[in-house]
Amino acid sequence: FQTFSRNTESSRVSYHGLTEEDFSPRVQVLIDGRSQYSPLFRSGVNWSILPVALEDIERIEVVRGTNSASYGSNAFLGVINIVTVDPALAQGFSVSTRQGAQGVNDYSLRTGGKLGEAGIFRFTYQQKNDHGLTDRGDWTDSFKSQLFDLRADFQLTPGDVLSLSLGQAKAVMPQGKLNEGIRTNTWGDPIHDFSQSSAYFQLSWRRVLSADSDLQIRYAYGNDSAHDRFLGMTGDPADASSLFYYNSFYEGRSTRHEAEIQHTFSPWDETRLVWGGAYRRDSLKSFANFYGEPELKREVSRVFGNFEWKPSVWFTGNLGGALEDDSLAGKSFSPRLGANFHLNSQNTIRLGYAKARRTGSFVDYLGDRRVEAVDRITRVPTGFYERQIYGNPQMPQERLESMELGYLGDWRNIRMSLDIRLFQEKIPNRLMSLERTISVPGICEMGVCGPVVTDFTAPAQKVRIEGLEYQWRWQPFETSRLMLSQSFTRIAADYSLNDPAVTLSLGEQEDLNNITRQSAPRRSTSLLWMQKLPYGFELSMAGYWQSSMKWTPHSTQAAYTKVDARLAYPFKWGGVRGEV
Repeated sequence: FQTFSRNTESSRVSYHGLTEEDFSPRVQVLIDGRSQYSPLFRSGVNWSILPVALEDIERIEVVRGTNSASYGSNAFLGVINIVTVDPALAQGFSVSTRQGAQGVNDYSLRTGGKLGEAGIFRFTYQQKNDHGLTDRGDWTDSFKSQLFDLRADFQLTPGDVLSLSLGQAKAVMPQGKLNEGIRTNTWGDPIHDFSQSSAYFQLSWRRVLSADSDLQIRYAYGNDSAHDRFLGMTGDPADASSLFYYNSFYEGRSTRHEAEIQHTFSPWDETRLVWGGAYRRDSLKSFANFYGEPELKREVSRVFGNFEWKPSVWFTGNLGGALEDDSLAGKSFSPRLGANFHLNSQNTIRLGYAKARRTGSFVDYLGDRRVEAVDRITRVPTGFYERQIYGNPQMPQERLESMELGYLGDWRNIRMSLDIRLFQEKIPNRLMSLERTISVPGICEMGVCGPVVTDFTAPAQKVRIEGLEYQWRWQPFETSRLMLSQSFTRIAADYSLNDPAVTLSLGEQEDLNNITRQSAPRRSTSLLWMQKLPYGFELSMAGYWQSSMKWTPHSTQAAYTKVDARLAYPFKWGGVRGEV
C-alpha cells in the first residue's frame, strides 16, 4: 500500500497503482462494516473527513487483492476494514494534545461509561488545526477539522447485542493558487476555501444462534456535503475583456441509506457458510456537476455467499460469489475460488482466482458540468463559458481478473512467520477520464454553437499488474519484534479505445500508458523494529525505501528513504494513566 499525504489535493491510498483518480475509488474502506465510498466524492473515499479518530481504532484489517464476492462491486483492488474500540475498553476520561511547528494545534477528548444496567458507551471529540507548510511557492495547505463520534452497545440478552453509533466530521482546507497574475494564469484558480462534512448514523443487531451460528442485521445512513464555489476570471481583472465566471468542483450534498443482513452457520460438518443480502439507495444534488441541480437517485441490490469446506487436515477450499443489480451500471456477477493445501501444521500453499467489477460514479454516467460566465458587476449569468464534463450513460463496468499463488509459513516454536504472495491482475477495460469532441443540441459556448470538447469517462486501456510481495515477522525475544516487508510490482498498459470523437495522437496515447505504468513503485521496502527497554521505556524504529512513482499526470514522487523513531514512557500516577 502507498499513501498520498494531503496537501492541496485530497489524500489517497493505493494498492497496485491506478492512482490518478481523486478519492481512491478502487480500494474499499469500511468503518465497522460501513462503506466510506461517497456518492458526492466521485464514489471514492474522502480521507480528509473520515469520521473516526485514530485513538478509537482497535485494529485495521487489510484484505489484499480483489474481494467483490464479499464486499460488493467496488472492492476492486483491496479492502481496508477499520474496527473501532469496544466501549468496554474506553471507560473513564482521557485528554490528549499535540503541539508543533507550522501551527499544529490538536486536541482530543474521550469519555466512556455505563448506560443503565445493559448499556455502555464511548464518546470522542477531536479538533485538528495547522497553518500548513510555508514557502510553498504558489499554493497553501492549511487545514482545520473537527469530529465527534459516539458508540453505544447494549447487551439485551445473553445472545443479543444492539450497537448504535453516530458521528460527524468536517474540515476546511484551501484550494487554488496564490494570485500572481497573468504570468502564472492564476486569476482563474484563486485561493478559496473547500468546506466539507460527513455525518452518519448506524444501528446493528447481532444474535448468537448457536456456538457456530449467528445472524446480523445492519442499517446505516450517511450524509455528505461540500462547498467550494469561487469566482474566476479568464485574464487580468483590470482588463475589460476578461470574462468572469463562477466555478466549483464538489459543490453539493448526498445521502445514503443502506441495509444489510448476514447469516453465518455450518450446514454440515467441516463446512462454514456466510450468506446474505444488501440494499443501498443513494441520492445526490450537485450544483457543480449536474446543470440545473436535479436530485439524482441510484439503487443497488446485492446478494452474496461464501462457502468454506475442510474435508481433511491438508485441504481447505473456498467458493464465493456476489450478484449485484445497479440502477445506473446494470447487473454483474463476481465469483471467487480458493484452495489451501496444508503441507503440515506450519506450511501452507494457497491458490486463488477471482473476478470483480467496478462501477462508476454519478458524474461518470450522468455528469453535466457547465461553467457560466457572469456580468462583472451584477454577477448575473450571461451564457456558458465552458462545458467541462458530459456523462456517458452507456459506460461499461470496469472488469478485473485476478490470480494468485501464495505461501504461508508459521513457525511458532521459533516465533517466526513468512507470507509470500505472487499475483497477476488483468483489467481489459480500465476506465479513464478523457477529452472528447461532441455535439450537444442547444449548447453554446460564449455565443458559438456547435461541437464542444468535454471530459467523459470511457474504457481506454488494457492493464496487466503482476508482481511479488512478502512479509517476514520474527520475535527473537519476548521484548523484541522485527518485521520486514517488500513488494515488487510491474504494470503493463496499452491504449485500446477506438472512438473517433477522442483524437489523441500516438504520443499522447503513450503518455497515458506511461502514467499508468508508473502509478505504483517498482520496488518498496519497509523494516520495523519494536523493543521494550528497561524501566518501562518502549522504542520503535521504522525504515521505508521506495522507488519513484506517479500519483497524478502532473506529479512525480521521486525515490525516497524515510526513517521514523519513537521513544515512549507509559506511566501511572494514582488513578491516572499517561504516556510521554
